[in-house]
Parts: sequence; C-alpha cells; structure tokens
Amino acid sequence: MSDLKVCLLQQNLIWENISANLLFFDDLIRSIDTYPDIIVLPEMFTTGFSMNPETFALGMEQEAILKMKEWALLKNAAVCGSMMLKENTIFYNRFIWVEPNGNTLFYDKKHLFRMGEENKHYSPGSNHLLIDFRTWKIAPFICYDLRFPVWIRRTPDFNYDCLLFVANWPTKRTAHWKLLSQARAIENQSYLVAVNRVGSDGYGVPYAGDSQVVSPLGEVLFHLENEPSVKTIELKKEVLEQYRKDFPAFDDADNFQLL
Repeated sequence: MSDLKVCLLQQNLIWENISANLLFFDDLIRSIDTYPDIIVLPEMFTTGFSMNPETFALGMEQEAILKMKEWALLKNAAVCGSMMLKENTIFYNRFIWVEPNGNTLFYDKKHLFRMGEENKHYSPGSNHLLIDFRTWKIAPFICYDLRFPVWIRRTPDFNYDCLLFVANWPTKRTAHWKLLSQARAIENQSYLVAVNRVGSDGYGVPYAGDSQVVSPLGEVLFHLENEPSVKTIELKKEVLEQYRKDFPAFDDADNFQLL
C-alpha cells in the first residue's frame, strides 16, 4: 500500500506572459525539496485566465509542455496544471499531466465559465480522464467543473481515489469553492486536492487562493491562506480504503448515464 505526496503550488501568475511564468515556475519547482509524487500548478498557469487564445495558445509540442517534461524528469514526479492549447483552429482549456518517463495525458475542461465568456473562446471537452499513477487512481478537473456533481461523480467505470482540481477561482465566490470542495469529497468518498491562484489578473479580478486538501470524510486536512505558498501533503491510502469499507455508501449509489 503506497501513500501519495502531493505538492501544491499556489502562486500569482504573470498576465499573458508565457516565458515569464515558465521561468518563474522553473525556479520554484527546482527549489522543492520535499520529494513529492505529484506537483500541481494552477489553471492556465502560463497566462492567467485569459480570453485571448488566438494570441497565446500553444500546441502540444511547444515550450510549456516541453518544460513540464523537464520538471517531471528532474523531480521524478508527475507535473500537472492547465493551459490554453490549440488543435488546428480549435482552442481548449486543457489540463496537462506529465510523468517522469515523459508519458503525457490530458483532459479538456468540460464546463466553460460563461460568466467570463470562456464558452465564446474555447471548446468544451467531452471525456473524463482517469490517471493510474503509483497505485493511485486520479481524476482531474478544472475550476468551474467543481459545480457539476453529476459530471464528477465516482462510478464503477470511473472509480478514482483522488479528485484533483486546478483553478482560477475568484475571491468573491471563495465560500463556494471551500464548501463545494468538501461536498465533492464527501459524496464521492474520495480525497480532493484543489489548487487555486492568488493575486489579480489582467481583468482586475482578485483571487484569494484557499487551496486545500480534503479527506474522504470531508475533513480539511490543510488550507492555504491568501499568499503565494508551496505545500506538500501526504495522502494515506489506508485511510481511504478503511473508510470505504466501514461506510460503504457507494454500494447504494444510484445508477445514471450522461446523455
């Protein structure tokens, strides 16, 4: 049975400056000395939550993902976060997962934040991603997805140990961020790791951080305040499995099918 060390990078982002953000995170990641299994960056960590993908979106073989591969190999850890990606003429808010061996997986954000007009600039994804890494099964999602429990729901065919959220979630709805994170962990009897940013973006929107890790029982194992932070926490597989055994609510879950 293997525990999992996850390092959360709650940081400010340099608005629409890919090279500056990559340089900043390069220095930060190289300084990590806690030997994590996973390093988690925020949503759109290369630009901030920008609606200008025509100018800043990259391809899968360009500099940001190459840098993530370098970090993963250097730290012997999976490195993940989201960025704007272009495929032909289509733009996605794409979660990228890179392993030390170079294996690269992705999830395209399903629920686009219409109040910020994300749906006018990006295309939605349609598929879940279930990552099998170091005996853990991890399900990644992005920001606004947190509000949609049916899409996130653990099922026999989508059976994960840890929910992983990367976000640019604004300060004015921080109470929702905290409560929904706990709710998603409780209803799915899963760990939940949620990484948000701090600072303000180019539209003047402030972010309060509030990155946190929630246990399968809904307990907040730790919470980061409104400042740049690097925090590593160890998730206990035995706690997860024992709780599911002692309180098997999953066995009584309703069956449903997404249309």
